[in-house]
Amino acid sequence: MIINTGMRTDIPAFYSDWFVNRLKAGFVLVRNPYNPRSVTRYRLSPDVVDLIGFCTKNPAPMFPHMELLRPYGQYWFVTVTPYGKEIEPRVPDKRNVLESIKRLSDTVGADSVGWRYDPIFISDQYPVERHIKAFGYMAKALSGYTRTAVISFIDLYEKTKRNFPEARQVTAEQRLLLGKTFTEIGKQYGMTIRPCGEGNELAPFGADCSGCMTKATYEQALHQRLKMPKTAPARKECACYLGGDIGAYNTCGHLCRYCYANYDANTVRKNMAIHDPKSPLLIGQLMPEDQVHEARQESWIDPQISIDSIIV
Repeated sequence: MIINTGMRTDIPAFYSDWFVNRLKAGFVLVRNPYNPRSVTRYRLSPDVVDLIGFCTKNPAPMFPHMELLRPYGQYWFVTVTPYGKEIEPRVPDKRNVLESIKRLSDTVGADSVGWRYDPIFISDQYPVERHIKAFGYMAKALSGYTRTAVISFIDLYEKTKRNFPEARQVTAEQRLLLGKTFTEIGKQYGMTIRPCGEGNELAPFGADCSGCMTKATYEQALHQRLKMPKTAPARKECACYLGGDIGAYNTCGHLCRYCYANYDANTVRKNMAIHDPKSPLLIGQLMPEDQVHEARQESWIDPQISIDSIIV
C-alpha cells in the first residue's frame, strides 16, 4: 500500500522526530479529521507499505534519518515557489531548498523526486513575467535532479479567501500563457510539466494532464508494477492516488497565506503546542473514548512483472 504524509501538513519540515519515532515503533495512529473519535492504526513495515509519499517545503530535517527510509519505496514532492516571507512566512530560503532537492535526488534517485511550483497566483508583485523568470531559473537549477514539475493555479477555498483576501483567480489567458511557456522551459531542462487538478487545457502544449501522484508515478519510483485497488479521487478534478494519509489538518507551521489545510495561524500554534514527538498521534494523545481500528494493509507490488517492462 501507499502511505502519504503530506496532504494535510508538512511532516519532514516540522515533525521529523515524531515520524522517526513512528518508523522505529512500527506503527502510527491517525485521527479521522471528520470523526475525531475514530482512529486508524497503520503498520509501518516494508512488508505492507510499498512506498511512502512526502510533500514538503523543507526535506532537510529528514536527511539524518534517510537510512530508516531505505527499506521503503519513496516519492518526494518538494515545493519551491518565488514567493517571499509576506506570503510564505516560515519557508526556508529558496536557494537552500533547491540544494536540498539536489541532495535528495542524489540519495533516492531522480525518479523518486518531483518539484512542485504551486499554487500560482498573479498580483502586482508577482506578475506573469516574474513567474516565467523564476520558473526558468529554478528549472535550470534542478535539471537532471528531477524529471517532473507539477504546476497548479490557486483555488480560492473559503480558508484561502479569509487568510489571503487579496488573492485573485488566474485568468484563462494567463493560464494558457504560463502553461505553454512552462512546458517549453520544462522540455529544455528534461522535465515533464504535470498540471495538478487543471483539466486538459494545457495538453495541446505537451503537458501531461494525467495527474501528478498517480499509479504510474509510484511505479516509476519503485521500478515495479503495482496492483492497486480502485478508489475514488480526493476531488473530481484530481486523478491522484493518495493512499493512507497520516498527517493532520491545522498543523503546518509554514503558515502560507494560500494554504487550504490550515484554518488560521492561532489554531496551528495551539495544535503545535500539544504535539508530543513520542505520541503515536501527530497531535495530542489517545483518549479512553477513542475507537481504534486496524487499517487493512497489504503489499501491492506485482512480482510477476519485470522491472525492465515498465522503465521508459
